[in-house]
Amino acid sequence: MRMAELSTRSGTPVATIKYYQRETLLAGGERSGPNQALYAESHLERIRLIRGLTEVGGLSVAAVRRVLEAIDSERSLPETFEIAQHSVSATIDESTVSAEALARVDALTAGWHVSAANPGRLAAARVVDTFAEVGQIDVRGWFDRYAAAALLAAEADIDELDARVDRAAKGETVVVGTVLGDKLFSGLRRAAQEHIAALRYGQPPEAAPDHTP
Repeated sequence: MRMAELSTRSGTPVATIKYYQRETLLAGGERSGPNQALYAESHLERIRLIRGLTEVGGLSVAAVRRVLEAIDSERSLPETFEIAQHSVSATIDESTVSAEALARVDALTAGWHVSAANPGRLAAARVVDTFAEVGQIDVRGWFDRYAAAALLAAEADIDELDARVDRAAKGETVVVGTVLGDKLFSGLRRAAQEHIAALRYGQPPEAAPDHTP
């Protein structure tokens, strides 16, 4: 297909596609003449992936470049997971997190194979610190139940990964599952909160219609 068709089918302006190419996120097409190129279905799929990672996943162009390089490489899946996790995680200096919070997270994940520098470990510890600072106490196994839910979600991720056959498909699943999985889990949790609150406390009253002219 030519650039115009690629733009139409992907719903992406030509200028944006050319920007992806300049940023080395998208390979060039096959030259078919002076200032002309043909693009394949793989280009369409890559554009959709880029947009998903940026528009829904919230990744920067630099982060997208790193994860795409990981997908296209022969890196091991653990290495690809590491790159994907760091792409969606803030950089946290371990010295800024309390030893008590780190110990709490380590207790919550006891028996898990988690490195000391795992961004999730440090992020969770920072949140535990913040819970303490604002006076929120884990009374009924709050954090333990979150850890159990996280383990179930991770098992679902790996089960989906195992269902893919080739390295490229597995690499893309690692990245998409990590980046978009965070957004999916967050959205479902919000829906679940409304559901459980309605079961325990009753349905909220219907919102009054807005008659503002």
